[in-house]
Amino acid sequence: MTDSNKVIINLALFGVTQSGKSSAGNILLGSNDFHSSFAPCSVTKGCSLGRSCHLHSFMRRRGHEITLQVRVLDTPGYPHSHLSKKHVKKEIKKALAHHFGQDGLHLALLVQRADMPFCGQEASSPIRMIQKLLGHAWRNYTAILFTHAEKIEECGLCEESYIQKAPDTLLTLVNSIHHRCVFQYKKGSSLNEQRIPILERIMEFIKENRYQGLTFK
Repeated sequence: MTDSNKVIINLALFGVTQSGKSSAGNILLGSNDFHSSFAPCSVTKGCSLGRSCHLHSFMRRRGHEITLQVRVLDTPGYPHSHLSKKHVKKEIKKALAHHFGQDGLHLALLVQRADMPFCGQEASSPIRMIQKLLGHAWRNYTAILFTHAEKIEECGLCEESYIQKAPDTLLTLVNSIHHRCVFQYKKGSSLNEQRIPILERIMEFIKENRYQGLTFK
């Protein structure tokens, strides 16, 4: 993952159809690697890995300026409008082993729209898949990325009050993953104004795990 002056983090995106996974992936990368569009069906049909440019002097570690590179695995929506759950799970499992088998996955991001309710079997499906793919350690390697977080502010809520008003299913999940939540706002004139705060928060979660990644066979 690291040398003396560089850190590479590996992230994987999970979520239901039209949750904003591919768009979130592009923000994390600072590019347009993943196709993202509104549609009444699932857009992403396969797993795809994107790599960011180097973010020089992103942080300091042990007195040294560190360069950061982000690798993001975009995955199909689960459940999918065209593909079976079995097929999607098989493809993601294969992609995790191929891209992160040795270096390790540092964080699985469950992408959830902040302006949509988290309830029912469909909302819980990506979590069950994360649990199966990551095994017993899933709680330490999972975080929620809330997209469309500007809708929270428009309703006069802060992030904390939004979580407090969440249904029991979401509250239970948040507690299970040690309150690892990050909010994505559409604001500012540049992509970095959205990107940098999210990456800084993600790095806090990864630091809690001592920069260790979850490996796959």
